[in-house]
Formats: sequence, C-alpha cells, structure tokens
Amino acid sequence: MQQIVQPKLIIHGGAGSCLKGKGGADAVRQSLHRVVQEIYALLLAGENASSAVVKGCQLLEDDPRFNAGTGSVLQSDGHIRMSAALMDGTRQRFSGIINVSRVKNPILLAQTLQEGDDRVLSDYGAAELLRELQLPPYDPTTELRLQEWMLERKGDFNRAMAGVVAERELVTESNAGRGTVGVVALDSQGQLAAATSTGGKGFERIGRVSDSAMPAGNYASSDAAISCTGIGEDIIDECLAARIVVRVTDGLPLGQAFERSFLEAHRNQRDFGAIGIDAHGTIAWGKTSEVLLAAYHNGQTIADTLNADLGMQTAVG
Repeated sequence: MQQIVQPKLIIHGGAGSCLKGKGGADAVRQSLHRVVQEIYALLLAGENASSAVVKGCQLLEDDPRFNAGTGSVLQSDGHIRMSAALMDGTRQRFSGIINVSRVKNPILLAQTLQEGDDRVLSDYGAAELLRELQLPPYDPTTELRLQEWMLERKGDFNRAMAGVVAERELVTESNAGRGTVGVVALDSQGQLAAATSTGGKGFERIGRVSDSAMPAGNYASSDAAISCTGIGEDIIDECLAARIVVRVTDGLPLGQAFERSFLEAHRNQRDFGAIGIDAHGTIAWGKTSEVLLAAYHNGQTIADTLNADLGMQTAVG
C-alpha cells in the first residue's frame, strides 16, 4: 500500500528589483497567498501534482498583477505573445507553447499537449491548436500595459524589458522586474510537477523565445521539480531548472543543489530566481535578483519570500 505524503507547494510571480513601497508588497503577498491557499486545498483533497500546478498557473495568469496571461507585457510591435510549459515529473514529460496570442490561459494549451505526439508548438502551431480546441479569442491586454508600451515607444524602446508587477500607477525603472509565474507541487502520492507561464520581457524583438517554454526554465523528474523566473537568456545560459534537477538526481540534497547552482550564477553575474521541491518534500528557493515574488505552503503554514534579503539561496523542509 502506497504511503500518503504530506503535500507541499511553492509558487512565484516573478523576480527583479525592489517592489514599490509597502502597498505593492502587501498587494502581491495577498495575491500569492490566495493562490497558495486555494491550490493547497486541492492537493489536500487528493488533486495530482500535474493538475494542481496547471490550476495554480491559471490563477496567476488571470491576475493582471503578474506578467502572464491577462496583464502580459507588450512586445516591440505592440502585440502580446505568451509562452508556457508543463512538466510531469512522474512521467518526466515536458510540453510547451511558444509565443501564442489571443488566449486567456496559455498553460491550458501546454496541458493539452501533454498527451500528444508533438508536445512543443510555436506561434503558427499554437494558433492552429486554438482553432482545433475552439477556444474563444481573448485579448489579455490591460490599460496599464498599453500605457507602459506607449511611453516606451516614445523613447524608442530604450529599456531592456518591461516591469513585472502591475501597480496602480505606472511601473518605473525603480521597480522594474522580470516576468513569469510558476508553480511547483508535491502531491499526496509523492508525485512532482512544475508549470511556468510568461508574457515575455516586453519590448523584445519579434520571435524571441522565452526560457519558460524550455527545460532550462521549467523541469521536473521523480526526484525534483523546478520553475525559474528572471532574465530568460541568463536562465538559458545556465540551463538552470534542468541543472538543479540533475544535481538532485545525482544525489545532491535539494538545498545544496540550489546553493551550488546559485553560487555559479552569482559568479556569472546572472539575474534570476528559482523555486523547487524534491521528492522528500523539501522546499527551496534561490535568487540573484533583489526580489523573488514567491510564496509556499510547507504542510503547516503559508509563508513567502518578499522580505527575504538573502542574495542566493534558502531552503525550508
């Protein structure tokens, strides 16, 4: 008879520089804690990890505060193109969607592709999949993101990327961040899964591909599951999610796998964050950026990383 495992959950809503004031931090905390509470209840009720991370990602995509789904940033041509990925750690199966437009929840497309022969689709294939599924067209643009793009257009898009957190007032350089939302879960059957979704950097070159739709930014096995956020090119260069999972598979405890990976990232002057859970229920997170917008449920209580000042890594059992 299979032993029942205490579920664990961690989510993130991006990484970057400091949040704008206490109001910004409090609002983000409320959004993150609300998702953790809802998804953890599903895990306690027996939901499997793969379905739980999809639902969590969907809730984050529907929150215009974060750069995924509704509230995604606009690219240089004024269009929104989103990417998402799901990895079932038990089956070690990856599926992803790249640069999809006019859909409410990109993560649902990634979930649909889990059972297909072709499990990663780019823009044209994603559009065809939308038609096959007969999903209604949806415009994820918010007024704030449109204003942000119009201001940057006046400056000929000199900024490298848009802000990650949608505040009540326009995002400025002082609180700019790196997009992406992600969810990692361990269910009561001991299964792991990770899901990640993003609107991209904002103002980027048309056709740019995010790490979120690659194993570099979203990866899981039966040993560990990881979701990343931050500058996608830095995450790809480190192959961060897969690197951490492989280290755990090779016998390194999750906390040490994070510590080693983020020491290397720090030396390489990378800018990102990551969250993860291993098969033993250890929860870990790390960052080289100032802020990682993450919250977790360790089986007893909900906590978050918004006020954490540790530059590289921490882990909780």
